[in-house]
Amino acid sequence: MAFMDEYKAHVAEREALGVPPLPLSAAQTADLIEMIKAGEGDMAENIDLLKNRVSPGVDDAAYVKAAFLNDVAQENVAVAAIAPDAAVEMLGMMLGGYNVKPIIDALSSSNAAVVDAAVKALSHTLLVYDAFNDVEELHKAGNAAATKVLESWANAEWFTSKADLPEKITVTVFKVPGETNTDDLSPASEAFTRSDIPLHANSMLTAKMDDPMGTIKALKEKGHPVAYVGDVVGTGSSRKSGINSVQWHMGEDIPGVPNKRTGGVVIGGIIAPIFFATSEDSGALPLEMDVTQMETGDVVDIYPFEGKAEKNGEVIATFGLRPNTITDEVRAGGRIPLIIGRGLTKKAREVLGMGEIDLFLKPEQPADTGKGYTLAQKMVGKACGLEGVRPGMYVEPVMTTVGSQDTTGPMTRDEIKELAALGFNADFVLQSFCHTAAYPKPSDIKMYHTLPDFISNRSGVALRPGDGVIHSWLNRMCLPDTVGTGADSHTRFPIGISFPGGSGIVAFAGVTGSMPLTMPESVLVRFKGELQPGVTLRDLVNAIPYAAIQRGELTVEKKGKKNIFAGRILEIEGLPDLKVEQAFELSDASAERSAAACTVHLNKEPVIEYIKSNIVLLQSMIDAGYQDARTLARRKEKMEEWLKNPELMEADKDAEYAAVYEIDLGEITEPILACPNDPDDVATLSEVLADANRPHNIDEVFVGSCMTNIGHYRALGEVLKGEGQVPARLWVVPPTRMDEQQLQEEGYYAMYGAAGARTEIPGCSLCMGNQARVADNAVVFSTSTRNFDNRMGKGAQVYLGSAELAAVCAMLGRLPTKEEYLEIVPKKIAGKEADIYKYLNFNLLEEFAL
Repeated sequence: MAFMDEYKAHVAEREALGVPPLPLSAAQTADLIEMIKAGEGDMAENIDLLKNRVSPGVDDAAYVKAAFLNDVAQENVAVAAIAPDAAVEMLGMMLGGYNVKPIIDALSSSNAAVVDAAVKALSHTLLVYDAFNDVEELHKAGNAAATKVLESWANAEWFTSKADLPEKITVTVFKVPGETNTDDLSPASEAFTRSDIPLHANSMLTAKMDDPMGTIKALKEKGHPVAYVGDVVGTGSSRKSGINSVQWHMGEDIPGVPNKRTGGVVIGGIIAPIFFATSEDSGALPLEMDVTQMETGDVVDIYPFEGKAEKNGEVIATFGLRPNTITDEVRAGGRIPLIIGRGLTKKAREVLGMGEIDLFLKPEQPADTGKGYTLAQKMVGKACGLEGVRPGMYVEPVMTTVGSQDTTGPMTRDEIKELAALGFNADFVLQSFCHTAAYPKPSDIKMYHTLPDFISNRSGVALRPGDGVIHSWLNRMCLPDTVGTGADSHTRFPIGISFPGGSGIVAFAGVTGSMPLTMPESVLVRFKGELQPGVTLRDLVNAIPYAAIQRGELTVEKKGKKNIFAGRILEIEGLPDLKVEQAFELSDASAERSAAACTVHLNKEPVIEYIKSNIVLLQSMIDAGYQDARTLARRKEKMEEWLKNPELMEADKDAEYAAVYEIDLGEITEPILACPNDPDDVATLSEVLADANRPHNIDEVFVGSCMTNIGHYRALGEVLKGEGQVPARLWVVPPTRMDEQQLQEEGYYAMYGAAGARTEIPGCSLCMGNQARVADNAVVFSTSTRNFDNRMGKGAQVYLGSAELAAVCAMLGRLPTKEEYLEIVPKKIAGKEADIYKYLNFNLLEEFAL
């Protein structure tokens, strides 16, 4: 009974936090099983714990549970509280993985009740993978139960047994006015709790409003499901933890899956594309419509098939369901189970010689315009075995490269376990530890000891704490013109294309090697002319939203928000000779545009240079003992193969775009900044200084994040050289340890020290704000990716811009005038440009090794 005493103490601790207990560990599950065998304690309580408090799939506890239930089903162990057929029923709640073989074995039992239970259980199990072949073999050998299972799969009873989406859904509105970003729904400061969904959900909206949990609780007392409503919902990161939090408060329990919920309704005037897709994957119903007549506490009737919402019997908004398959997705419990289930049904029908089933909604495919394809459309086409894909076309491209970082990694691990996967089918999966390495919590240290083996044992590659930012590494692992994804919105390849997503779709992409995609439209940005003195690539990043604001196609105001880039692919041309590291500045920032993806057209020469360098990096990783070595070697060989015939795709001359922007470099004569606290709120330096409502003094300066490369840090050092200690608090955090080592060897760390800078090990640092933070209410100039409220520090006002301007801000303690900036920066770096903006080519570094 010691287990039960300890468990009840744990339950009480969690109740005090307002959350259910954690799922049982493998050791706790083993102790519980011994109690059940011995008939000790409250047997109904014990059985409920075994049934509902053990994580499914390939969790360690699931292994213990499945082994015990298999013994009961096979009648090797007699347990008074669990009949053999009941044991099989419980196995059927475990989704897949360790439960599949015991259920298949039960198809051949001499106990008719066990066989019947096995047929029913297996008929509703989708995650069978190669075990499908075992069922097929039994069928061919004359096992009638196996034939029934195949027939059930073929008739999609796993789908038809679920309730269809209702004609009418009555909800109580929980409205968060303005913009809700994923930092609001899943605060970075609480990132270490993300895999503990109920606990993390307690932090939802706490920095944005008073007592959100109490408000939701009161709304539930009206007796209707609560719907999340906002003007703009889910901008920013790709955090599945954001939708996890929403679903925890507004969704419904999943039998046999502890501490996770599905379902729920999300309504937004605009729903950010990644958040929309993550909602789909998770079984929620995301709807975009006018929300101006909805307020917290309103009871609203939603008619999904009629496309209208009513309050007090009057229509207050209309909408269209998208994608057209969304009703099937909700019925199946999410887009991911729908895809897996449809594949299983198709496979079973092929074995039984049956034709295609006419049950599922088919994705609406656009007409072929006969026009050419954009670069993005060609890259995705190649990953689908096609010449190209049209906007609106549903496809499932091969995911050649997949990334996972540490604040999402534990969630991705849980999703992989629930997918019952013991290996990756994606060619290359990389796990980093860049968001937590500088100041790890005990939970982070535990993750460092367990997550690398979990990834590498499935043929993935695990980096090490202190190696640096995921994107700076993952970009070096990419193959040209290929498609990938990552559980971080800044997974944006400079030499291919990436469609980032939440941890669920990333787990799916890693496990299956493909991902669902409705091809977005593209917006073309074409640069022309010559870059002016003092103007940097970061200024060109901000020139893109600046141009859209001038055309009225991007608004800063959230109510009635316009954003020409939202959900579309940003395709960039006109800078073909950029180094690949420079091209990433442009592709990386497409996340801040809420773009679905980004391509950058480059000439062959910089890509060849980059690939040659990366081959040496991959070999050095193998030599240094990084795992999985076979995966690293395979990627190295594919890079070497590409170099034998280094061809790159280009957009067709007659390709079609949703919009085209031409930006003349000659007209950009000064820095362009993103202003506090919105990456869309861009203005020139002169415009900022002319606005008395914007802060001009700078308290802290951060030079770091995935938006930087080694050239920025050399420029920083050169501007600060000889200027003594700077008045602003200065943070310097290179993106990788290779950058750090090279900067130290070149003497730049001595310059940072003379300026009084605070340096950290390579990683994300202040960019995410989950560890060290700036002072409360500080005015900050940062080279990081985004500047949402409270992200870098409580009440902080954050400007975003170039490292060169950051150096001047640190030196002066304020924003410089245009004239001051153009006087300082060009003079400081004059004649040194070739050495400053020289990138890390590992093949040219003498005796390079990790």
